[in-house]
Amino acid sequence: MSHSQKRSKSIHLHQLRKAFALKPLAVGVAGIMLTACGGSREQSNIYVSPEDCQQDNPEATGQCLAAYESALEEHNRTAPKFDTQNDCEYEFGNDRCQYVQTSSGSFFMPFMAGYMVSQLLQPRPYYSQPLYTSFSPYSPFRSRWVTSNGYVFDGDIRRRSYNAPSSVFEKKPTVNRTIKRGGFGSSVRAKSSWGSSGSKSKGWGG
Repeated sequence: MSHSQKRSKSIHLHQLRKAFALKPLAVGVAGIMLTACGGSREQSNIYVSPEDCQQDNPEATGQCLAAYESALEEHNRTAPKFDTQNDCEYEFGNDRCQYVQTSSGSFFMPFMAGYMVSQLLQPRPYYSQPLYTSFSPYSPFRSRWVTSNGYVFDGDIRRRSYNAPSSVFEKKPTVNRTIKRGGFGSSVRAKSSWGSSGSKSKGWGG
């Protein structure tokens, strides 16, 4: 990685941290207990902030913070990217998008609204994924949790417990191109609710 790429990544991560601190975003952490029959589904709990995670898991303070940092990096790599602020806000709502300038160009992307982590209290490494939600009246995932590649959770963002399939934590493709207005919503509509056998399209990764 070149010096300019490292600097761009560092600046972007700083911007995400600053945006997170300034925005009243809900942050979700899913603490996982593997099932005895193969671990294909895992009981997950969602918290509204890293502090809530630490309060519920005082023995895992370090893991809570590290999972948050990891989710920010995944957000930077896999979040949907848009050419214009209007296109991004059409999908996610007013003031829910940030402008990003990198060495390869500029774009708009939604703020990370939450994050999910598996195996938080296990002796093995945990896995972390960013989550998003929308406040746009035009969005098919308004007030619902959704992953960066368009899989939407059942229920609304008030629901904080899920029996999660392990596929939720699979590595997402890096997003190298922008999408137009309605592109994210179209991907969401093309997939069944989270946990069912919806489409396996790669979305907008490239």
